[in-house]
Amino acid sequence: METKPGVGTLRWILLGALAPISWGSVYFVTLHWIPAGEPLTAAALRALPAGLLLLLLRRRLPQGVWWWRSVVLGVLNCGAFFVLVYLAAKLLPTSIAAMLMSLSPIAMMLIAWGVLAERPTVRRLLGAVMGLVGVVLLMAVSFGAIDGWGVVASVTAMAMYALGSVLGKRWSGEVDSVASSSWQLTVGGVLLLPFALAIEGVPTELSATAVLGYAYLSLIATALAFVCWFGALRHLTAGQVGLLGLLNPVTGVLLGVLLGGELLTGWQWLGVAVVLAGVTSGQTASRGRATPATARPAATAPAPASSGGRTG
Repeated sequence: METKPGVGTLRWILLGALAPISWGSVYFVTLHWIPAGEPLTAAALRALPAGLLLLLLRRRLPQGVWWWRSVVLGVLNCGAFFVLVYLAAKLLPTSIAAMLMSLSPIAMMLIAWGVLAERPTVRRLLGAVMGLVGVVLLMAVSFGAIDGWGVVASVTAMAMYALGSVLGKRWSGEVDSVASSSWQLTVGGVLLLPFALAIEGVPTELSATAVLGYAYLSLIATALAFVCWFGALRHLTAGQVGLLGLLNPVTGVLLGVLLGGELLTGWQWLGVAVVLAGVTSGQTASRGRATPATARPAATAPAPASSGGRTG
């Protein structure tokens, strides 16, 4: 039975929404503040400082199975993911790439069904379909010549994003979101760095505006966003959090209107409304059921290992 979210659930919905909203601002910040032609360098400078900052704040290193889990999450959610997104952006129109990425809520629900035994509800599946339709309207998608390798890169990135989020939720009962975010971002940044240096070389001299842009991307759109995203996954179902991801393209388009002076057509405004309706319709909870991550007994968590004498 579906019920309206309570106060505690609503808090995590709002915190979880901060992640895709901040990710939606990445395009605007990158376009106006970040040097052009260095996407891999930008990704590395976005991920690695964020991971090291969270690692410094949490002062806790992985223990046991969390060493390989951090590598898996770092590849899925950051390292390989950013590379594939970069390839998709080079090979596909933004509208097509956004449409393919908007399939992620459905992918998350299906993967969570198999991995977490979270059966997707009709309401959430309908919300995901509404979100997809809304993104199509929002991006004014036109189907011309489409690069097949771009589609492969985009769909693979979407699937990795969905799988990484679900695995992050499955393992979230053992460590807090700050620790897991610090580990996977650090690993992802380390993996990205050699690609950036090999393909783009040593970064050019950065202006003050570029430094501010990178600081925003790393601190807000990455460190804070990852903590909010995986914190929400710890307390909500994968279906609920996956639908929040649809706020990403909406934020990007609205920032273009508010700060870039862009104008939307009536169909695009309808797309915004349909996406928001889809996201809202899926934010319900199953009465009397806890999500697998929160239902797991705390006694199963391993003893923490500290890198600086404090586990927080």
